[in-house]
Amino acid sequence: MNQDGNRKMKRKIMSRVLTMKIVMGLVFLSCWPGLLSAQQVLTLDKAIETAMSKSPTIKHSKMSLEKSEESLKAQKLALKSQFSLKINPYSQTNDRSLDQYNATYYNNWNKSSSGTFTIDQPLKWTDGTFSVTNQLNWQKAYSEINKTNKSGAFSNSIAFNLTQPLFTYNRTLMSLKELELDLENTKLSFAIQMLSLEQKIATNFYNLYQSKSSLDIAVEELKNQQLSYEIIKNKVDAGLSAKEELYQAELNLLSSQASLENSKVSLENSYDSFKQLIGLPLADSISVETDITFQQVSVDLQKAIDNALKVRMELRQRSISILNAQDALIKTAAQNEFKGNLNLSLGVKGIDTNLGDIYKKPTNTVGASISFDIPIWDWGQNKSRMNVSRIAIKDLQLSYEEDKTNMVIAITQAYRNLGNLVSQIEIAGQNIKFAQLTYDINLERYKNGDLTSMDLNLYQTQLSQKKTSLTSSQIDYKLALLNLKIITLWDFEKDMPVTTMQALDN
Repeated sequence: MNQDGNRKMKRKIMSRVLTMKIVMGLVFLSCWPGLLSAQQVLTLDKAIETAMSKSPTIKHSKMSLEKSEESLKAQKLALKSQFSLKINPYSQTNDRSLDQYNATYYNNWNKSSSGTFTIDQPLKWTDGTFSVTNQLNWQKAYSEINKTNKSGAFSNSIAFNLTQPLFTYNRTLMSLKELELDLENTKLSFAIQMLSLEQKIATNFYNLYQSKSSLDIAVEELKNQQLSYEIIKNKVDAGLSAKEELYQAELNLLSSQASLENSKVSLENSYDSFKQLIGLPLADSISVETDITFQQVSVDLQKAIDNALKVRMELRQRSISILNAQDALIKTAAQNEFKGNLNLSLGVKGIDTNLGDIYKKPTNTVGASISFDIPIWDWGQNKSRMNVSRIAIKDLQLSYEEDKTNMVIAITQAYRNLGNLVSQIEIAGQNIKFAQLTYDINLERYKNGDLTSMDLNLYQTQLSQKKTSLTSSQIDYKLALLNLKIITLWDFEKDMPVTTMQALDN
């Protein structure tokens, strides 16, 4: 009866081992690129390129950029000569009026047609407007007073006009400046979003790569557990070890299998999240490929700080905010300002019953006017508004200085972090070396029966942890270099500036 029980237990163990081998084979097939389905292998650069063209965030930013560009374009085109034509083909009025001298009512009517052609030219540097107007009219009138039906007469007038604001700020230049700053600010925001997206993609890419590496480590651990299981099984079958050692080996094997399944699920979930991030269909099959081999990059801290303070886009955005606040102060001051307006007009007018004879006896037309708007007393309200604007400017200037200080701190901390990661990678490499030697030595002890399955499993777990730790440290170093590149706008790996804005302008 005891022998039957042993045989049943043995068959049960062998069945589980066979099942685990089949599962391992499926795992290898599912993880091996191209065996089950065509996979798209993504490098980090290719993933970033895909996201830049398909990411919804970037698409929204591009639309905002296009709107700012079109607004500035429209404002610049508005400074060119504007042509307009107004036509009134026919107009007629019939009325009955009182002749006060004769104390009688009479009928009169009037017929007319007209057309006006105008050229307006805004004057950018003076905020004035120069215009040329040509008006052609035909008019015919009749009145019962003199019982005379006059024939129609033609008239044409050409006038040159100048309208010029006085003693006030140039609104045309300020509007143009505001739109130029808005476009620059939008470009800066777009460039910052591109760098931010690059950092986000890189972080998720390396996390995905780490999940893939964890799966590889889990597969290797399962192979090692399978080997230790086969060793103890042969020894138990030969009566050299107790059966509880076989049970412990099976427990370790099942634990490794569970860990492998968890790693596989985690990897698949990471793939889905990454495809969503870069804008790929979830049905696409992808894999990631990169080289995380550690190569120390030389970083000059002072150079990093100087370049960041010189070209960081966030600082320029803060400067734009200060410029806009200064313009707002000018507008506030103009709400109750002393200002004037000058109007000049010079032209010629001709009238005749024949269209061809209009200018036989021309009449010169001249017009000139000047007006002033003089504020007297506003109870100090404009002064208070200007104080508000001045305080806003000081607040923005203070924030600008705080941003510079925070930037220096962030760069210094990133520099220290890089140095620390170099040490961590060196330590992690030594840890793997010694963990592997420890495992190999104890595997021999296990084969000789000097070590239990539980003890060997501890050394296997230690080896897996050290390999994972090295991968994490190498990825952290890559991400730290990318972070330093973004906060300094200098690529220390290539030793060249990051030209995001220049590329955007092109």
